[in-house]
Amino acid sequence: MLKEMAIKAASLLLIAGLVLLPGAGCTVFTESEAEPGPDFSLLKEAWDVVYEEYVEQEKLDDETLLRGAIKGMVDALDDPYSSYMDSDAYEMSASDLTGKFEGIGAYVGYDEGRIVIISPIPGSPADKAGIRAGDIIMAIDDESTVEMNIMDAVSRIRGTRGTPVSLLVLHEDETEPVEIEIIRGEIELVSVLFEMEEDIAHITITNFSERTGDELSSALEDMAAETASGIILDLRNNPGGLLSSVVEVASRFLEKGIIVSTVDNEGNRDELSVKRRGEVIDLPMVVLVNNYSASGSEVLAGALQDHERAVVAGALTFGKGSVNILHQLSDGSGLYITIGRWYTPGGRLIEGEGIEPDYTLDPEEQDAFEWALDYLKNSM
Repeated sequence: MLKEMAIKAASLLLIAGLVLLPGAGCTVFTESEAEPGPDFSLLKEAWDVVYEEYVEQEKLDDETLLRGAIKGMVDALDDPYSSYMDSDAYEMSASDLTGKFEGIGAYVGYDEGRIVIISPIPGSPADKAGIRAGDIIMAIDDESTVEMNIMDAVSRIRGTRGTPVSLLVLHEDETEPVEIEIIRGEIELVSVLFEMEEDIAHITITNFSERTGDELSSALEDMAAETASGIILDLRNNPGGLLSSVVEVASRFLEKGIIVSTVDNEGNRDELSVKRRGEVIDLPMVVLVNNYSASGSEVLAGALQDHERAVVAGALTFGKGSVNILHQLSDGSGLYITIGRWYTPGGRLIEGEGIEPDYTLDPEEQDAFEWALDYLKNSM
């Protein structure tokens, strides 16, 4: 059973070994611009002391110290979703939005100072090795994850296919951790899964990638050919992805209106609305969510709920409602920075709050999919 968690800061879309699919997919790439800043005399003073007094002068390297200073500045924000990354990590993050990467294949989040598995990707090396949703990653290759941010964890977990990584994990509801060795592989993400259950379409969206809109269109075409009378949109364990893909998906089920609002550090509000692409589907719909539905999946569930387009059922969602940008610096390294918060069309804050379902389901007593089937059959 996935426990409900009191979450003050929720999960980045990170595919362990994976991606930085920034905050529900609100990934924005920008170039660094020089701006006037504060007096850095204290930093210069400390720099001079190190170079004049440190005993092992041969260890001193300008670039290493400078990057350490930048990392320390970002770490001082005390925001698990803001981090500094070197040029290799930046390239990894910038290139992994296409739906293919090398790693173990698991979505990773952050909860109360712990690195947790949101969900292993079905059929991935992580899945086959026994990694489960809700696992706490306690160590990576014998290095403790205490005080490790998500980017640090991902950079250690990720690696070239065919190479091993050892994770010390604590399974949910167990008391003793276990060590699991995983051989990294090439992971190709299929973000939309489709099947029919009698006359009900079951559409699962596992994440929001560049290909999700096209994959959904294909599923909807298959659904029309099967003459479905209702839809179960399954967002359980969906950690988010690209915000543009979230908008694209929402626009297939909503005629018009706001999908999500963002508020920045000056209180400025930006609204993203429906962008029509193809026929709008108006079949009765149930949206399934759980504790590990995060970020972009919360945006989608909240929009469909506020517009009374669908019934949301399951558990309180993760509560990741931060807008993040991936900002490249002049040397090729980058900053991943939180720049705003998301609100549903009805004005509900997602960060730290999550989406409250219309119907709360106890996973130990109710099968969510069977519940949704019964609901649709009884309401049509």
